[in-house]
Amino acid sequence: MSKTLTLVFHHTNGEFVRRLFAIALPIALQNILFSSRGLVDVLMLGQLGEADIAAVGVASRAMFVTTIMLVGVNMGGALLTSQYWGAGDKQGVKESTALTWIIANTFATLVVVLFTLFSVDIMRLATDSPEVIELGSEYIVITSFSMFAVASVSSMAVGLRAMHRPGVSTFFSSIGIISNVFLNWVLIFGHLGMPALGIKGAAIATVLSGAVEVACLYFFLYSKSHLLAFRLEDIRNAFIHSKVSRFLKLSLPTTFNFFAWSAGIFSYHAIMGQTGVQGLAALSVMTPVDQISLSLVIGMANAAGVLTGNTIGAKQYDQVYYQSFGILALSVFVGICAAIVLYFLQVPILNAFSALTDETRQLADKFILILCFGVVIRSAPITLVVGILRAGGDVKYCLYQDMITQWLIGVPVAAIAAVMLGFKPEYVYALFLLEELIKIFSSFHRLKSKKWVRNLIGN
Repeated sequence: MSKTLTLVFHHTNGEFVRRLFAIALPIALQNILFSSRGLVDVLMLGQLGEADIAAVGVASRAMFVTTIMLVGVNMGGALLTSQYWGAGDKQGVKESTALTWIIANTFATLVVVLFTLFSVDIMRLATDSPEVIELGSEYIVITSFSMFAVASVSSMAVGLRAMHRPGVSTFFSSIGIISNVFLNWVLIFGHLGMPALGIKGAAIATVLSGAVEVACLYFFLYSKSHLLAFRLEDIRNAFIHSKVSRFLKLSLPTTFNFFAWSAGIFSYHAIMGQTGVQGLAALSVMTPVDQISLSLVIGMANAAGVLTGNTIGAKQYDQVYYQSFGILALSVFVGICAAIVLYFLQVPILNAFSALTDETRQLADKFILILCFGVVIRSAPITLVVGILRAGGDVKYCLYQDMITQWLIGVPVAAIAAVMLGFKPEYVYALFLLEELIKIFSSFHRLKSKKWVRNLIGN
């Protein structure tokens, strides 16, 4: 045990920790900015009424499912790009980014078609309130077009992170969120001579701010002749059978994994809907708060994925194993710090949602205390799965683990508690953490096995 700790400290030295946080902090900020879009919508619409809060909460969860699936699509590019960069293959980085861009935008097209045709049916999965369904379905149809912006930005972010330059995409995400806040103010409430469009205005603002972010990012990359400013020739070189096949072998299991996981998150939302509109509204408030609270942990996990991929690409297999334990310890510490900050900020956070009734506010108070524990509990499995195991190419194990813990344990237990046993909303919310507790032990066991360390680029 002492020898293992000595090796962990040796390989997790000051320079490694510096690089870890240098990558993690911009990614965390980008996650905060991304999550803030949903928070801005909920906060601003929260001044209109609980139905608007519930509608945007359900609709945002549906968008979250597809956004997470897009992350899964991009995962193949992320795994390959980080290992290409570690191996010093810059052309491989460029072509992998180009291929990621093509496949991501193809997926975005499918999402727009799906949400346009089935928006009402999607809302009915989570609520039977006619008002919430009507408001949310309109929001879904419009915001689905923002998936093209998400696809375009996230595919470039994959390459920038692999190159240890995540701050570039973070800067342009800040432009996107500032645009979103301004356009929300104009279109939701009807300022500067525009009509007050309410939830429809929030949806339009999301699409327009995404377009602004894409335009600024791509202008920067191509005006600077950046390595990632791929051309048609790079697309042709990347879009060959062997490279597409390798990409899909990595992406498809992860995409299905992310779909199953995010669909489970949506299922939790639907389960909470069975407890009443108050429970659904309180959960809708928690959703962006949850995402922002975990942003630094997620940033750590993504940074860990980049460095893990770089180290494996450089064939330093013992080093990557011992570094993983150091990363895990740092991430749990960060999760504890985030939970403490959330605990002391809970009152001003909830005070911002002025339209909540007294009953819903009391429920939200209980939810946020549970969330504080949840941030700590989830920090370990997020780091292990997102940051280490997948970066090593262990995508199938992650898929099987998520399917079993969520769909065979977490979702059924929460559904039985809410529908059959009539548990109070706060107890149902606490049960959402059951799968995370199980994943801590199963993921850590996999980490110790070393079976996840795989060189994916074969050089």
